[in-house]
Amino acid sequence: MLYGILPQKYYVHYCKGVRGVRLLLQDEITPAELIEAHVFISQFSDEFELLYVQRRADRLHFVRPIIHTLSHMAGETARKGPGNIYSQWAMERTIGNLGQEIWQHSNPYANLSECALQRCQVNALMAVIPELAPKHDKLPRGAIDLGDGFRLLGAQDSCSRSVRPCEEAAIRTYIEEEFGDDAAEAWYPSVVRWARARLPTGQTARSFWKEEHKIDLRTSRAIKIQADDGPIKIAEVLYFFILTIDDELRYVAVASFYGPPDPYLHNLSSKTYWSSQHLRDTGIRVVNIKDILAVVMMGIDDQYALYRSDGSEVDRWFLKEQFSLPQADSTGSEDPMDVYDD
Repeated sequence: MLYGILPQKYYVHYCKGVRGVRLLLQDEITPAELIEAHVFISQFSDEFELLYVQRRADRLHFVRPIIHTLSHMAGETARKGPGNIYSQWAMERTIGNLGQEIWQHSNPYANLSECALQRCQVNALMAVIPELAPKHDKLPRGAIDLGDGFRLLGAQDSCSRSVRPCEEAAIRTYIEEEFGDDAAEAWYPSVVRWARARLPTGQTARSFWKEEHKIDLRTSRAIKIQADDGPIKIAEVLYFFILTIDDELRYVAVASFYGPPDPYLHNLSSKTYWSSQHLRDTGIRVVNIKDILAVVMMGIDDQYALYRSDGSEVDRWFLKEQFSLPQADSTGSEDPMDVYDD
């Protein structure tokens, strides 16, 4: 969002800090990502002194301690674990939850200490014996458990319906790749559509099929996909369905893909600015539901026109991901938008 607003040297510097912190706040971090985060944050810390205070001793008071503290975060992550489990918002959430449990107002601090002690004891028991953890995630009526934390959720089409030619071509291509030419030719072009899928992240991926008729809606049908350790891609879910070929069930989604990110902006921003065109009907493909990594937000990219105006700025979208996805899952929360679904 700051591209074209900040001078380029300040924008590049800011993006290095954003990239490093994003990596460190993941739930699972690889050694390679730790090294990458350390490099970006070290550059951010050093360049801050050059850009804003020119390393002058008489301006040292302008450099807040956090600028230097950031350079130690990668090493501390290797020692203490991901930052999202001991960051400020995690602590404030815990304090708020414990405060809600206070019932003995005549002696609230002793009551708060006892609640905290009891929570620590319960958490320790569940860590040692996971079977003791209560199972709150009840399967909704009509839903299908796909395993590995994936679930197919309603609404469901009342009958099998024909698909558009571009969707038919994508489905036949998928069947041909997975089952062969004979199966692709024998398939009749109609499907029973499903509206939603629950992901292991706790998010719910929705579909254009149901969201297109709703107004004032926070859309959640853009998804991040990675198949067979390949490149990460972004797509818009049109609908989900169950494909049956020779008595074998495949749980898949028909999606319209976005193109690759602009390489110049992607590299300039340290991989924090993902701007791509929506391919619409020319980019329809079928993907396995279990290849979906997360729900993301794709917003209209007005900033891209500041960089290029050759037609590639038309139907341009930028990527925004939910910050530290495991945070919501660790508190046991479900998608709040589910209350609006039929």
